[in-house]
Amino acid sequence: MTTTFEKKIEILREKFFFSSSQANVNDIAESFISLTVSFNSRITEDEVKQTIRRVKADKASNASDISNRALQASFTELISVLTSLFNACVTHKYHLKQFKKTQTIVLRKSKKSDYIDSKMYRLIALLDIMSKALKLIMIKRLSDIVETHHMLSNAQMRARCKQFVISTLDLLIDQVHTV
Repeated sequence: MTTTFEKKIEILREKFFFSSSQANVNDIAESFISLTVSFNSRITEDEVKQTIRRVKADKASNASDISNRALQASFTELISVLTSLFNACVTHKYHLKQFKKTQTIVLRKSKKSDYIDSKMYRLIALLDIMSKALKLIMIKRLSDIVETHHMLSNAQMRARCKQFVISTLDLLIDQVHTV
């Protein structure tokens, strides 16, 4: 049982800040599919508006101290500025340093008998609301491109829009019947 404060810090540091090594990718075949996809890279005010509205109002933000609720309340005044900012990020292929900042907090998992073990804690990363909004816009756009151009296998169900349990069961039944 660890009793010193320094030893507890070391245990948590080893648990949460382990050193990662590079993945070995030597066994991956060198087969690439060349596909050219054209799309409008300009982010619209409507995309920004929908994204900001979708973010939960009372979620925590990081050190920028801009809360989701404050952003949503001042949205009409900021929409053109945010849209210009996001378009500049996409055009220049640059992610602002402020967007990269996170604040990580450690929370105890509930109803655990012994908090000596580092597995009894959970890391929560608080991201900047602006970074979240830009990320959500880009994820939506990429998802739309992938779905429109059929870039995923029909067997890929997890984390896909419009793929429900029925679709998964239909695919499973088809595969069972073909075996």
